[in-house]
Amino acid sequence: MGVPAILAALADETRRRILLKLKEGKISSGDLAAALGMTPQALSYHLKKLKQAELIYETKYKNFIYYELDLTVLDEAILWMNQLRGEETHDAQKAVDLEPSADVPAPGDHPDDSAASSEPDPCPLRI
Repeated sequence: MGVPAILAALADETRRRILLKLKEGKISSGDLAAALGMTPQALSYHLKKLKQAELIYETKYKNFIYYELDLTVLDEAILWMNQLRGEETHDAQKAVDLEPSADVPAPGDHPDDSAASSEPDPCPLRI
């Protein structure tokens, strides 16, 4: 699906409650409905939305359907949100950005700094 489907699925409180219950492990649809105090029809509607968003998957065993979390799709949403916030997406890139560069003058060595000024710079970081 994609980020819009994920966010839409997570926007509903009932679906978030279902995900929290599934966080405890695999559970049958009947046990899930009983644990959440929902009718099977209501649960089925929300499970369908969560499956469409690829947040859960189902396995069938004999006459039972079991549901489990599939949080790998959340990586896509988290990546998108980090990009929206302006954060880097790779740890390696963050490490490179934190290393001092030879091209960046040290505080006090900036061309605009006056050698005669004895007052401390109110903004010691220059970009």
